[in-house]
Amino acid sequence: MPSKKALVRRPSPRLADGLVTHIQREKVDAGLAAEQWEAYVEALRTHGWETIEVEPADDCPDSVFVEDTVVMFRNVALITRPGAGSRRAETAGVEEAVARLGCSVNWIWEPGTLDGGDVLKVGDTVYVGRSGRTNAAGVQQVRAAFEPLGARVVAVPVSKVLHLKSAVTALPDGTVIGHIPNVDRPSLFPGFLPVPEESGAHVVLLGGGKLLMAASAPRTAELLADLGHDVVTVDISEFEKLEGCVTCLSVRLRDLYA
Repeated sequence: MPSKKALVRRPSPRLADGLVTHIQREKVDAGLAAEQWEAYVEALRTHGWETIEVEPADDCPDSVFVEDTVVMFRNVALITRPGAGSRRAETAGVEEAVARLGCSVNWIWEPGTLDGGDVLKVGDTVYVGRSGRTNAAGVQQVRAAFEPLGARVVAVPVSKVLHLKSAVTALPDGTVIGHIPNVDRPSLFPGFLPVPEESGAHVVLLGGGKLLMAASAPRTAELLADLGHDVVTVDISEFEKLEGCVTCLSVRLRDLYA
């Protein structure tokens, strides 16, 4: 049976100081963000996920975006080397957490940089965004780590948004969805489905045909529901002010060995 474990990390008290690159900075309500994080975690639990809290990193404003620190392929955890130097202290606690779960641990090494938000897995295809945070050496090291395990690694240009998964994610049947103005090369994805809202491009597969997505994309939720998907929405407005989305607030571990 597939595993259903999710790594999560509480927001730092310094969340409002998080990095912003492609949008204008807005004031973040730290108290509301904490409430929204709790509701996000509860949504995972309600749909059968065991949540595992990584040790907080209170000195790292962006540490709640735990997805950026590790990429999973089967039982292998690839600890990233974030493209923003200020985020590199976030990886130590995540490395400890995945090691405790029995994962085989690998690392991205200098000069490579990789943010987990730049990696989208669709079956055994691993799309890696070549973005402002992930460099060519990082892409090469993803190939070296995962291709021997049967992955097909495809590099994708990302220039319009922070990460690849800021632009696209995938439905349970493998269809890649995205908001066209944010996608550099839609033709790289077979079966691409445009969605009408930027935050509608972000879904987490909860299992059983259920999709977790942001409450800020009601038209996309309606579109996906009309296609037969069971949509679960959460309000993550405070994290969206920091270019966050539903994918980056957790790391889903689906293929751990029993």
